[in-house]
Amino acid sequence: MARTSGKAKTRKAVAKRFKVTGTGKVLRRKQGKRHLLQNKNRKRKRNLGRVALVSDADIKNVKENLPFA
Repeated sequence: MARTSGKAKTRKAVAKRFKVTGTGKVLRRKQGKRHLLQNKNRKRKRNLGRVALVSDADIKNVKENLPFA
């Protein structure tokens, strides 16, 4: 049975992966910096450490799971 009303809850998995800025942009980490790092050059690994913006197609889904952000 779908919940149609009641208390809005934050999806904790989403809250740990994304951050909403003060202007409403959604930030995410880049993928590809967990393993197999010997094959990637230094510049590539350094750029993978930076945060990126979530694409416009996915912002709506992320914000629905973060009702208080």
